[in-house]
Amino acid sequence: MSGAMLCSLCPHRCGALRDEAHGEGLCRMPSLPVCARAALHFWEEPCLSGSAGAGTIFFSGCTLGCVFCQNYPISREDLGKALTADALYAVFQRLADQGATCIELVTPTHFTHVLAQVLERPIPNGLPVVWNSSAYERVETLRSLAGKVDVYLPDLKYVTPSLAARYSGAEDYPEAAKAAILEMYRQRGPVRMEDGMLRSGVIIRHLILPGHVAEAKRVMDWVAETFPPGAVSFSLMAQYTPAGELDGFPELRRTLRPSELRCAKAYMENVGLAGYVQELDSAGTDLIPTFDLTGL
Repeated sequence: MSGAMLCSLCPHRCGALRDEAHGEGLCRMPSLPVCARAALHFWEEPCLSGSAGAGTIFFSGCTLGCVFCQNYPISREDLGKALTADALYAVFQRLADQGATCIELVTPTHFTHVLAQVLERPIPNGLPVVWNSSAYERVETLRSLAGKVDVYLPDLKYVTPSLAARYSGAEDYPEAAKAAILEMYRQRGPVRMEDGMLRSGVIIRHLILPGHVAEAKRVMDWVAETFPPGAVSFSLMAQYTPAGELDGFPELRRTLRPSELRCAKAYMENVGLAGYVQELDSAGTDLIPTFDLTGL
């Protein structure tokens, strides 16, 4: 499960050599899952966090190179602890014992080869599994998760290749992300709620970047044109906080203006997307977790 591999999990298909201790390629991760935090998380969409909190596991490394990454210590500086499949499953159990509403896997794509097998085991307390990803994924890789993931929580960062290249180092992101989201929907179908909690389906997130409301509109257009009304949920995020490596990107060195959020929110309503809208007070460092190996 976790031995040496030549990796082709993500759209980079870089063929990097990854073994249990070392990794090459963009993600730099070994074949064993590396985690930085596992704890109850109260700041996801209400249908996921509820009042008890999502049982959230943050994985280290990333398949993208977003210049504005708020989780820079784990995405680019490799902070984290490698876990065997048994140890990771034990983390699932501890989170369930704490009363988690779900098992949420954050930035898991480059560990799909292990997670697909761990998720074959019974999930403690029958909790739904949430796959929280950038959507920069291969359809072939996602197919290994069919029937094992209950809720897909993908970003749709951009639909314009030049923006994806400039800010995330992946010009093919729009093509890959759209295909990935379609596969996620094929697997889970329309959203299914029980007692106010999402049990199955897809929530598509979009983080509005300062100065890029037009891109947010293009993202919403694609979602509205692609899925039947109400089939997926949409989460319009306003928490952008300047972070990461912004030298050379002066346009990203501010938070959103109220007018930008008002414009994006009105457009979401106009195109008929149902879901969630963050308020501007979500910006700042308060919602960024402390990556200190809690729960591992």
